Amino acid sequence: MLRVPTPKSIMAITPEDIERAAVRIAPHVRHTPLWKLPGSALGLPAGAAPFEAWLKLEHLQCSGSFKARGMFNRLLSNTIPSAGAIAASGGNAGIATALAARALNVPAEIYVPSISSPAKRARLAGLGAKVVVGGDAYADALQACIARQRESGALMTHAYDQPEVVAGAGTLAREIEREAGRPDQVLVSVGGGGLIGGIAAWFAGRSRIVALEPELAPTLHRARAAGALVDVAVGGIAADSLGARRLGAIAWEITQRHVGESLLLTDDAIQAAQRFLWREFQIAVEPAAALPLAALQTGAVRPTAGERVALILCGANLDPSTLAEAASPSSS
Repeated sequence: MLRVPTPKSIMAITPEDIERAAVRIAPHVRHTPLWKLPGSALGLPAGAAPFEAWLKLEHLQCSGSFKARGMFNRLLSNTIPSAGAIAASGGNAGIATALAARALNVPAEIYVPSISSPAKRARLAGLGAKVVVGGDAYADALQACIARQRESGALMTHAYDQPEVVAGAGTLAREIEREAGRPDQVLVSVGGGGLIGGIAAWFAGRSRIVALEPELAPTLHRARAAGALVDVAVGGIAADSLGARRLGAIAWEITQRHVGESLLLTDDAIQAAQRFLWREFQIAVEPAAALPLAALQTGAVRPTAGERVALILCGANLDPSTLAEAASPSSS
C-alpha cells in the first residue's frame, strides 16, 4: 500500500512559524469575527456556571473553513510546478487548495472520497479544480492522490499533516489572542489534527485545549488509548470533514505535549448543536463545526465561573437544505 512520505524527524511547529505564516497569508485570507456572548445563551444544562463564550466564526473564512490558512501557507511557501497543486480531501482541504490555486493562477486536481457531500464537490468544480472520486473513504482518496502526484509532479497539499499546513491553521489562534487576549479554554474539533495541532502549537500550554471527536471517528482518542498512532474505522455525520483514518504525525507530537483532554461526542449531540446554531443564531455550519457547542450542551465540558471559553466554528461547506429540520413553529 502507498503511504504518505513522512520526514524522519518532524520539526515542532513554533509560535515563530505561525507568526511567519500569518504575514505570508495575510493578503489572501480573512480575519474572521470573534463573537463574545454569555454562556447562558448556548442552551446549556441547568446549573451551568456563568462564563463568557467566544465563538470564532471561522466558517466565514474565504474557503468556507479554516483550511484556507494552511493551504495558502503551503502554496506560498513552495515553488509550484507547472502541474499545479494536488490534494486529497473530504472536501474542505480540497476547496481551500482549489481556492489558493485559483488565486495564484495555477491548476488544481482534487481527489475526494465517495462520501464527500455534493455541496463540496460542486464548490470544487466551481473553483475550476479537476475533481476525481478516489474510493469510498478519505484514506482511499489519499492513496489515489499520492499515486497521481508521483506521475504528475504536482505540489501536494496534505489535508492536515504538513508543517506549513499546521502552521497556517495556527494563525487562527494567533488571531484570537491578538484580538481578545488568551482564552482559558479552547474547544477544537479533531479529524486529522491539523487545526488542533496549530492551535495547541500557538498557545503552547498557556490555554487549556480540549480535543473533540465524534464517537464514530475517534482518531486522537484511539491513539491516546493505544499510546501510538493507529488506524480507526470512521463514519457518521461528520465523516466527510473529520473522517481521517489516522491522526497526523505532527498533530500527535504537538497534542502529546499541549492537549490535556480528548472527548467523544455522539452524532445526535453534534446534530442537535448544529441545528441550535441555525435556529437560535442563524449560523449555518457543517457538523464538524458544531462539536464545541455539543460538548457544552451535553455537559462533557463544564466551564467554571468566569472562564473565557473559545469555540472554534471551523467550517460551513454544507448543503443548507440539511438544516431544514431545524425550522419549528417556535422559531418562526
